[in-house]
Amino acid sequence: MRSTPTQAIVEWLSVSFVLICCALAGHHATQGMNPTQWAGAITAVLGSLTVAVSVRVWQPEAGAEEQRARED
Repeated sequence: MRSTPTQAIVEWLSVSFVLICCALAGHHATQGMNPTQWAGAITAVLGSLTVAVSVRVWQPEAGAEEQRARED
């Protein structure tokens, strides 16, 4: 599968999203958090990981020409 420049940018942005979420959660964890804040931090990290995996796995829709070629 060939990657387009837009796809590469989106992949790198999703990676930076994960890193920022983890860094913020870690920073606030060192300052002390209550259980509700821990749950929110874990949810944020898991959500960012879900976005990153979805971006890598999700196949872009084929163009009209590619669909016609598959039908033949």
